[in-house]
Amino acid sequence: MRDIVVLIFLTACIIAALKKPWWGALSLAIFSYLNPHAYAWGFVRSLPVYYVLFLVVTVSTIATRDKQPIPKDWRIPAFLFLWVYFIFTTTQAPLQDIAWTKFWFICKIFIPFYFTWVLINTREKLYYLISTIGASIGVVAVKGGIFAIVTAFGHRVYGPPNTQFEDNNLFAVAMLMAIPLLLVWEKELTKKWLKTGILLSVPIIYAASLSSWSRGALLTMIALTLILISNSKRKFMTIPIVIVGIIAVIPAMPEEWFGRMHTLETYEEDLSAMSRIEAWTDGWNYALSHPFTGAGFDGWIHVTMRDWHSSYIEMLAEHGFVAFGVWLSMVLGSVISLTSLIRQAKRIEGMDWVVHYSSMVSRLVKNSRLFSLTRGSRDFFALKSVIKSSFNG
Repeated sequence: MRDIVVLIFLTACIIAALKKPWWGALSLAIFSYLNPHAYAWGFVRSLPVYYVLFLVVTVSTIATRDKQPIPKDWRIPAFLFLWVYFIFTTTQAPLQDIAWTKFWFICKIFIPFYFTWVLINTREKLYYLISTIGASIGVVAVKGGIFAIVTAFGHRVYGPPNTQFEDNNLFAVAMLMAIPLLLVWEKELTKKWLKTGILLSVPIIYAASLSSWSRGALLTMIALTLILISNSKRKFMTIPIVIVGIIAVIPAMPEEWFGRMHTLETYEEDLSAMSRIEAWTDGWNYALSHPFTGAGFDGWIHVTMRDWHSSYIEMLAEHGFVAFGVWLSMVLGSVISLTSLIRQAKRIEGMDWVVHYSSMVSRLVKNSRLFSLTRGSRDFFALKSVIKSSFNG
């Protein structure tokens, strides 16, 4: 039955993409973030549904006139340069088969950005893209939140199979990142029942994030909550709701969860934390000895045999200082540009939507970076010791 549902949905997406290519861009977002075919039980799981949809969107995009030139933004050449640089680091990787396999997987993520650049060319289309991404992650997050509440937070919540955020830690940040996107969607809705549904989904998503048992997610959740409260126009309602939520959730959490969160303060005594710090040290030292190439994709297998648990160390150790600098400049540049855009839009009448979109997307970027710094959470407090020790040594 699930296979039939997925096939019907895929057919609808193909028809939509042929009718309006930008609908195809939204469809690709759904299959990228929600990954609905992974929930099938039969033959659909092995079908290349994403590639079929991608091919349809490609043909439809070539044929349509409803598109714009690639925007003139310095981050796009930087993005393309990083992609080319990945080819260089992959050719130099010690583990060629593993590195090339991951590189082609990354290409599947990079290439569809073209459709966003040329097809999403109006405010309406941008709104629907943001809403689609938020809803795609939100559906799975709400499902996980309901599971967490029913099981009294006794089990970990994981992301959609075969996606970038299948891991419980990665899914935790994806869920928290979806909240600002859902709030963009909610703000412009006119149907009260749907607005209410989205607002009610937020605490359920918080529950799912708590049930990821991720310490980094806990810190990111606190930061996100403070940001949302500070920017809320209804603080007199938001603050009491948050307080009531905390009071209600704390007694429901199992003792094992508190034990895991307690290691935030005692990372020196936690074997998991110390093994990650050792991996960070190995990654930093490898980057120093291979500053331009790194170890290539999934280089942790060659360098330290432990997952990096930090996107910063991962980028640096696997692709060197040049790639790390370009990547970091894109992240910081996006935050700075969004902040500047908010200030500019506030001075122009009728541009409130730009302020709202920019502020929410900015929070999304900041939260993702904060989570990267705090993955494994207490590891963050020891990051500077990794760099310091390398110089002292």
